[in-house]
Amino acid sequence: MERREFIKGMAIGAVVFSIQDISWAAPGESGRKPNIVVMLSDDQGYSDMSCFGSEYIKTPNLDKLAEQGMKFTDFYAAAPICSPSRAGLMTGRIPTRSGVYSYIPADGDKEKDAPMHLPATEVTIAQLLKKQGYSTCHVGKWHLSHLSGAGSGTKEQASQPQPKDFGFDHSYGTTNNALPSHKDPTNFLMNGKPVGPLKGYSCQLVVDEGIRWIKERKDKDNPFFMYVCFHEPHVPLASPPELVERHKDFKCTEKMTDENKKKMEALMPTYFANVENMDLAAGRLLKHLDEAGLSDNTIVLFYSDNGSRQHLDNVPLRGEKADLWDGGMRVPAVIRWPGHVKAGTICREPAGGVDILPTFCEIAGIQQPKDRKIDGTSLLPLFSSGKIERKVPLFWFLYKSAPAVAIRDGDWNLVGYINKPESRLAHGITPAAMEYIKNAKLEKFELYNIREDIGQTKNLAKEKPEILEKLQKKMTDLYNEVVAEGPTWKWNG
Repeated sequence: MERREFIKGMAIGAVVFSIQDISWAAPGESGRKPNIVVMLSDDQGYSDMSCFGSEYIKTPNLDKLAEQGMKFTDFYAAAPICSPSRAGLMTGRIPTRSGVYSYIPADGDKEKDAPMHLPATEVTIAQLLKKQGYSTCHVGKWHLSHLSGAGSGTKEQASQPQPKDFGFDHSYGTTNNALPSHKDPTNFLMNGKPVGPLKGYSCQLVVDEGIRWIKERKDKDNPFFMYVCFHEPHVPLASPPELVERHKDFKCTEKMTDENKKKMEALMPTYFANVENMDLAAGRLLKHLDEAGLSDNTIVLFYSDNGSRQHLDNVPLRGEKADLWDGGMRVPAVIRWPGHVKAGTICREPAGGVDILPTFCEIAGIQQPKDRKIDGTSLLPLFSSGKIERKVPLFWFLYKSAPAVAIRDGDWNLVGYINKPESRLAHGITPAAMEYIKNAKLEKFELYNIREDIGQTKNLAKEKPEILEKLQKKMTDLYNEVVAEGPTWKWNG
């Protein structure tokens, strides 16, 4: 069976479990709140796992995690690029509301997009869990503000809120990418202080620190929340030679120019190995949880922050990273929670990164913030009844993309275009981009039935006018609301 057909069959033929299939205990009934581990990959495509249909990549550890829990076929990152995706995860809110309109530039970038970051006024899941007695740890890529100890940023960048300001007791990692690559990175910081050149690969270093923190934390009587942010497989790539060697005979079968084929065949062995190295690192963390007797009372969630830059890694979806087609934001995702999530279940209900805060709040018995709009929905009912009631449809806005707005509402997907941006507008926020964001208007719409047309190939806008009108109003109202709420960034000088 060809790869494209296999994945399509996996997505369409998935089975939703029933309440009779699961042993359920309400949060708190066991007497101890569960530990929570969120593992986030970076730019990993929808089909970049064995259990999501990859012909090339072997991910036995993440596959096992899926076998022990639930695999989501319709899980969406909060945005199709890094920083807003992470903002949605942390806050449960559409990232436009918090002003994280695009990616945050690398350390030392003194261009005009320096002001943008997750505002200190936002409330994160780490802060809420910490108030409930959780120990909290972040390891890996941060990308919600410039880490103050990076050393090469502007004064404005250095004054941005840090992981500790958002509820993390301990932080180890980087503002943006591991540099100069995943191998032997030199830009890691621990709680704001540079740690100097390191030896090894980023994913393994991140897991080393996570395991060390679990072993050495002084408040072992408390439950813990660990946010593990892998840099892989974001460029610049570096992978162990023995893993790259396994893919040396890769041949690209996609239709493209000979020059592009040659580039693809040179790149992908390292890319495939990069994902496999991350899987090995994830396996080490999962093994430690087992050996430490923590697995039975630990929720483990794994997903990607957005789609891959390589369109072939998002098959059978349309588009890639930075697109508001499904290939930019529909990602592989699995969750394990022994005793609560039946092993081997497959969920086809749309879910996403904005749902993480509401879900963990309900599990931990925490009241969600009442002074702001929370867009996500608790996924807890999925683990019993298999259905959730979503008040706000899954929504995305990325001003430079075409389409620039999208919603997923049940089986339906609506995309919207805004008046064409000026060519000088990049994904990094500039004063011109900020002005454009606040004034752009929706102009046209396309409608797709995602359940029947996973590749978004047939626009049904003319055939389904009633559905179009209903979703168009939802999209327009929500778009106007979140853009109005988002802060306007100011530049010095």
